[in-house]
Amino acid sequence: MTATNGMNALHPAGNKNHGTGPAAGPGALKRLASFPWWHEVILAILLICLLTYAGSVAPMFLRPGVQIGLSDRLWNVALLALPMMMIILTGGIDLSVGSTMSLSAVVFALTFTHGAPLWLACVAAVATGLACGFLNGIFVAWVRVHPLIVTLATLAAFRGVAEGISLGRGISGFPPGFQAIAHHNILGLRPEGWLFIAAAAYTAIVLAKAPFGRYLYAIGHNEMAARYSGIPTAKMKLFLYSLSGMAAGAAALFAVARVDTARANLGYGMELKVITAVVFGGVSIFGGRGNIVGVIMGLLLIYETREFISWQWNNDNLISIIIGGLLITSVLLQVALRAGKTAQ
Repeated sequence: MTATNGMNALHPAGNKNHGTGPAAGPGALKRLASFPWWHEVILAILLICLLTYAGSVAPMFLRPGVQIGLSDRLWNVALLALPMMMIILTGGIDLSVGSTMSLSAVVFALTFTHGAPLWLACVAAVATGLACGFLNGIFVAWVRVHPLIVTLATLAAFRGVAEGISLGRGISGFPPGFQAIAHHNILGLRPEGWLFIAAAAYTAIVLAKAPFGRYLYAIGHNEMAARYSGIPTAKMKLFLYSLSGMAAGAAALFAVARVDTARANLGYGMELKVITAVVFGGVSIFGGRGNIVGVIMGLLLIYETREFISWQWNNDNLISIIIGGLLITSVLLQVALRAGKTAQ
């Protein structure tokens, strides 16, 4: 028996581990790197850490009654985030949602104050949002102007129209029944909260199971290839921007009901909040990547961060700094995760 065979006989297990041990490490790392939900897991961990800290320094902040009362500021952003997510998945963007929301609110108020029934004023608000979104979609899908340019222009245009027709003044005095829409709780949630949950569930099913969802990702990955493969890219974009406008019209109704005033600046800055939440939730600004779970986690983390800082320190500058830092961290995380998958 040679010396080598003797060593193998004395240490058979050690000889086997020596042959397979080094290969097991890289394999495990590859499996970890290929896990598709890292972004969502990290957001969940951050949210848990935030709530744990908030509970330790301000226990009242986590009381259900307080959270329900503060959620008024969440649901409009959440409703607008769903169509925005699908638009960004295609590689587009809609900067006009805030101005569309403002214009819809003003049209609702003027229609009602000029003697129209409440239901007709509500229809006019949603129809205004739909028309604004349809106009964006025409220029993006058919004229093929870049969505950043189109929606930046309509952001200013819709806001100007809202200022003009309202003469820059607030319009109030709506029926108590209408105001109750935004203040009534159903099983602990506002009506717009339940609307968001239903819409989010439907969106998740469409993105995961329906051909429409697969087409969105295909357009985001390579629009030209998607068009040549028979996907109706123009019709889908027109639909998405119209849906975004209609959601802005509905959000305007909830916002007016909550504050009992329609103003031309009602949706000011809303587009930034919505886009921040969507991108923070892991949706790639270049299109083709993202999911509803990440968007919901992004919405919750940004909302809880904003509300806790306001609750504890009442410092708007600190809110902006921390939200900006979280967004930068999210983008860097996406780059790191994408680099890790590419390196496999």
